Amino acid sequence: MDSPSDLPYDERRADALITVTAESAVGPAPRVRSAQVLIMDRSLSMSRRKLDEAKRAMCAAIDTLRDGTLLGIVAGNHRAEVIFPPTGGLAVVDARSREDAKLRVIGQLPEGGTAIGQWLDRARDLFTSVDSPGTVRHAVLYTDGKDEHETPEQLGEILASCADRFICHARGLGDDWHHDELLRITQALHGTAEAVVTIADLTEDFTRLMREAQRIVVPRLYLGLRLNSRFQLAFVRQTRPAEADLMVRQLRDGETHVPLGSWPAESRQYQVSLRFDPDTLTVDELLRAARVTLHAEFPDGTRRPCAESAAMVVRRRATPGFGIARSPDLTRVENERELGMAMRACADARLRGDLDRADHELRLATGLAESLGDTARLRLLRAVATTGPDGLPRLRRDASRGQLLRIGVDSTKTVSRPADARELALRDTGLPRVCPRCDTTATNPTAKFCERCGHSLADAGPVDAW
Repeated sequence: MDSPSDLPYDERRADALITVTAESAVGPAPRVRSAQVLIMDRSLSMSRRKLDEAKRAMCAAIDTLRDGTLLGIVAGNHRAEVIFPPTGGLAVVDARSREDAKLRVIGQLPEGGTAIGQWLDRARDLFTSVDSPGTVRHAVLYTDGKDEHETPEQLGEILASCADRFICHARGLGDDWHHDELLRITQALHGTAEAVVTIADLTEDFTRLMREAQRIVVPRLYLGLRLNSRFQLAFVRQTRPAEADLMVRQLRDGETHVPLGSWPAESRQYQVSLRFDPDTLTVDELLRAARVTLHAEFPDGTRRPCAESAAMVVRRRATPGFGIARSPDLTRVENERELGMAMRACADARLRGDLDRADHELRLATGLAESLGDTARLRLLRAVATTGPDGLPRLRRDASRGQLLRIGVDSTKTVSRPADARELALRDTGLPRVCPRCDTTATNPTAKFCERCGHSLADAGPVDAW
C-alpha cells in the first residue's frame, strides 16, 4: 500500500493506493464451480453478416466451456428471453447440452429494439437460481446499438440490483453503439469494455474471455475499511488496469466492504480517499486513519480475510500545502484520470459535431498521454490527429465513428508503467509484438489480444530487439 503519511496543515483529504495481485496457483488450480451466462443481441440492427458472426462467436465460446460448468443463454432485443436451457435456470454443460445450446443460438433471428438492462436483469435471475455457495458468476454480452428502449434511470436501477451478483464484460460491435453505456455497465459489474469494430474479431475475444473466466478461483473479493471516527470515506476508485468508480458499499461488523469483483492472474490498483476536518488532528501526531483488509469469498460461501491487514497512517504537519511534496504515484493517477476525461470529451464533442471542442480536448489528451508515456492511448489519439492550418494538432475530419468509439471506450484503460523514450520511438518492424498494457510478448504473431491481460494488440509495438 502506498500511503503518504505527511499531510499539509490545511489538507482535508488523505489518499492511499492499494495494489491487489491475483497469482496463478502452483500445480493444479482448485476446481471452483463456474456459472456462465452468454447474452446475445438479436435486435433488428443485427441483420445479415453481423448476426452470423455473432452466432459463430457464441458457439465458439460454448465450445470453450469445460464439462460441469453451469450455462444459460439470453437473447435480447427490447425484451429478454432465456433461449437455453428451455426448462429455466442453468444447465450443466456436457457434450449433449453443448450441442443443444449451439443449435438454439444458431436458430435466432433479428427483430425488435434494444433494452440492455432487461438482458442483465434476466441474467441476474439465472444466477439467482445457483444454490451452491462459492460459485463464480460470469457474464458476457455484445451489442451493436444504443440502449434506446429503456431510460438511463431504468438501466441504473437494474445495474444497482446486479451489483456484486455477477461479473459482466461488454463488447460494442460495429459503430452504432455508445461508449458511455458500455462503460457504465462494466464499471458497475467489474468487467471490461471493448470496441470490436471488425466483427470477425468477436470469436477470438469471446473464447479468450471464457478461458479467463475458468481460471478464476475466488468468486468475490472485497476491500474492507475500518475507519477512525475522525475520517469519512470520500471514494474508492479502481485505477489499474482500467479506471472505475466503485460506488457499492456494504457494512459488516463495523467495517465498510467495497466489492472488487474477481479476476484471473493480474494486478489491480485502487485509490482510497478519506476526508476529514483538519482541526480534529493534532499537529505531528501519528494517527491511524484506517485499517485496510482484503476479504475473499471462499468455496464454502463464507467471507474471510485473505491477506494481512495494512494501516493507513497520517500525520498533520505544521507546513502548508506548498511545503510538502505530493506523492508522484498519486499525481500520476490523477493525471491519468484527467487524460481519460479529455479522451471521452474529445469523442463526445466530435460525435455531436462540436469540432472546436473536439480539437481542444484532443490537444489536452495528447499532451497528457505524452507526459505520462502512455503509449497505448497516445497511439489511439495520434491515429485520429492531423496538423491544422495554425500548426496545432486537430482531429481529422474524416476520422471514422468506430475510431471515436474506441477512443471513448479505451479512455479508462491505464498502463502498468510509464513508457521510456526508446519505446515511444519503436515502429512496426515485423518482430513479435509486445502488449502496451502489461509488456507481455505475444507468442502468436497473428494474435489480436494479449494472452495475459486481454488487451487489444491492434496498436501494439514490436519487441525491443536492440
